[in-house]
Parts: sequence; C-alpha cells; structure tokens
Amino acid sequence: MATEDNISGTVDEFSSPAQDSTADTIAAISTPPGRGGIGIVRLSGPLAAEIAVQLVSLRAPLVHGRARLAEVLDGEEASPVNEARIDEALVTLFAAPNSYTAEDVVEIAAHGSPVVLELLLRRALSLGARLAEPGEFTQRAFLAGKLDLTQAEAVRDLIEAQTLTQVRQAASQMGGALSRRAAPVKQGLVELIALLEAGIDFAEDDVDVAAKSEIARRIDALKPPLSALEASFARGRIVHDGLTLAIVGRPNAGKSSLFNRLVERERAIVTATPGTTRDLVTERISLGGIPLELVDTAGLREGLEEAEQLGIARSREALADAALVLVVLDATQPLNEEEHRLLEAVKNRPAIIVENKCDLAGAAIEAGRGLQTSALTGAGIAELRERILALATGGAASEPGMLTSMRHHQAITATLAALGDATRANADGIPHEMVLLDLYRALWALDSLTGQTTSDDILNLIFSTFCIGK
Repeated sequence: MATEDNISGTVDEFSSPAQDSTADTIAAISTPPGRGGIGIVRLSGPLAAEIAVQLVSLRAPLVHGRARLAEVLDGEEASPVNEARIDEALVTLFAAPNSYTAEDVVEIAAHGSPVVLELLLRRALSLGARLAEPGEFTQRAFLAGKLDLTQAEAVRDLIEAQTLTQVRQAASQMGGALSRRAAPVKQGLVELIALLEAGIDFAEDDVDVAAKSEIARRIDALKPPLSALEASFARGRIVHDGLTLAIVGRPNAGKSSLFNRLVERERAIVTATPGTTRDLVTERISLGGIPLELVDTAGLREGLEEAEQLGIARSREALADAALVLVVLDATQPLNEEEHRLLEAVKNRPAIIVENKCDLAGAAIEAGRGLQTSALTGAGIAELRERILALATGGAASEPGMLTSMRHHQAITATLAALGDATRANADGIPHEMVLLDLYRALWALDSLTGQTTSDDILNLIFSTFCIGK
C-alpha cells in the first residue's frame, strides 16, 4: 500500500505547476459496458495522481509513461491491518502537459469486470473526482490546443468506424490532413487582409494602396483549393455516413437471392413461391470501403392479402427513401405493367437495372434491358458490385483531407460565398474597408472548420455525441 509520504511525493513530482488547481478532476470508465479481458478507468485533472494512489496499492511509485503493477483493494471490507485484494491492475501516469488532455492523466487497467470497474469509479468520485461528461476528455484536449476541432471529430469517427476505409479516413483526419489542406488558404487570406489593413492604416504616410487587379488576383488564387475541398464532400460524406440501396422488383424475380449474394450469406428466405418476402430485410455491408445498407423489399404487385399489402406499402416507402435503387427484372419474363411504372419512376434517380436468371433457358427475352446476372451461378455479380460502387461514389476518387460532415461543408461553402462577395465588391470599386468585411467573414468561416471561432454551443453539441470516457 502506498504510504502518505509516497502519495505526497508522487503528486508533487508529477503535477504541472502551471495547472489551475481549481479545475475539476474527471473520471470515467473508458471501455465499453460489459465484461471483457481488460477494463480501464481514466482520470484527468490536478488530483488524478493523488486519487489514483488511493484507489490501488502500488508496488512502485508512479513515473510518467511507465505502467506500474498494483493491487485493487476492497474499499468496503479492507482495513489498515488487513486489506483485502480483489484484483490486480496496471496503472499508468501521463503527467501534464505530456498527456492526451494536457493535464495529469491516470489510466487504471484492471480485469474487465463491471463490478471492479464500478468500484474503482465510485471510490474515485468519493475522493474528489466527478463523473466525466460525454467526450469531455477529448474536449479538454481540444481546449488545451492538443487537437483542432477536425482532429477531435476524427476521434469520434475512428471509434464509430465500421469499415477499413472509414478507419483510414478518420486516421488521416486525426493526423491533421484536413487542417493542412486549409492552412495555405488561410495564410493567403491573412496576408491579403494584412495588405489591405496596412493600406488603410498608413494611407497618410504615402504607403501604396493595393491595386484592384492585385486584390482580385489574390482572391482568385484562394478559390481553387477551396472548390476542390468542397467537391471532396461528395465522396467524404458517403465514406462517413454510407448509403441505402433498395432492391425492388416483381415477386420471384430473384431479389432476395441477389440480396444474399451481395451480403454473402443466406440472410433472406428464398423459395419458389412468389411473395415470400413480406417485410423489409436489411443488412449493412462494406463495398469498396463504402458502408452500404441493403434493403430487400417485398415484390411489387397487387397484394392478395393484408400482410402482403402491408409489405408492398413498406417497399414503396423504402424505394422513396433509398439513395440508390437496384431494379431486378426477370430475364425469362416480359415486362409487366408494374415494372413499366417502376422503370419510369426511377428514370431520373441513381438506379441500376439488372436482368436476373440469365442462366435459365429462354432468358433475355428483351435483350438490353439491364445488366445480365444470375444469383444462382454468380454470373454478373462482380460487375454488379462495381456498378453499385461507381454509382455510390459518382466516380469521385478518394483523397486525403476530404470533407466528411455537413459542418465541414458549410464552413467551406460559407468561405467561398464570402470570397465571392469580396470579389464583386472589389470589382465595383467599393472602399477597401468594405472589402475587408467580406474577407474577415471568409476568415471566420474558415476558422470555424478547425474550431478557432466556433461558439460554445456548437462545441457542446459536437462533444455531446462522443461516448463517456473519451
């Protein structure tokens, strides 16, 4: 058990002298709920080390960046004479400012028993810590300048990633890829603002005022990289959020069989009886790194009974809501009236038309109606995957530093809009003081991307979407 002298020495040695002693020390369980091999209780703040050494019996003093073996004691049954050990743990101190939050951070890694972790957390709270809010550790890192806002958001994206492409995109953002793309534009914008400010401030000292053509040239130079960033949102949004693809068609055209082929397992029930699918069947897959939610729908026809009619109604709703549509035709049958209406309905939407059952005799009655596939043999499935991916991404290539959220996109579009206003004001010969207003508006919008001018309300909204303990 660490002595009182050891505790005092540990805290004095590793607490940052510049740290605000009135700041809260926060604590939370940082691993997901449930049982596991390891569970982590994390503390951050000026009392983190002091509280930690009272939660466990350390076998060696805490040293920055070094894991120390410790015993977790039963806080209710233990006594100074006979302390009951209930678990072993590894305790690691990250001393301020060299930690995730720039404060003293302690992580206690015990076995993943919810009971043990709850005991540690409850005792930490009784010793002066308070329960961390969702995302508060990362918010403290942001406020301390350890991360900008795009990097902080990428932490959440990495935790929530469902595909390897999403992981790579989040890792790129965490490395500052988006901030680096915006930095040269900001530098050019600041230089232009400084040039105009100098011309205004020293107009009486014969300082040359920037020519209209020079201002226009500098503003125009800022627009192409911003436009490229704005264009990256088309793919970045899809990588981040994914898309929904509805599989629609007549009963028994092979929709469920194609659905199973795409998800690569027998997810939907398939029979030779038309109308087997009565409700929507959904499955999330990764296609070329793009999260894709497939929706198998009931066959579109005049329902013969109430259950099928309800399924068909839901199919029409799924068709209306889906970002992409896969229309499945039966290659052995001519188009019926329902299919003609369906093809007309998707004419101006992102849709792929396939003729399934191309392996059967008499198939392709009307050649050229769509991609030839066979859910039974797998013919055409690889090409179908390629077409879905091409339709989903619109042909946009992956690139570092893509815009992945609506907030990012709005910041860039607002910057471009303000620069457009500045261009028109300059061309109309409006005084530089008024042009500067537009340029400052562009700067503020660009700074909101990284959080330099973001309001507290927006910050609270962003970090509230994080999990507790991160």
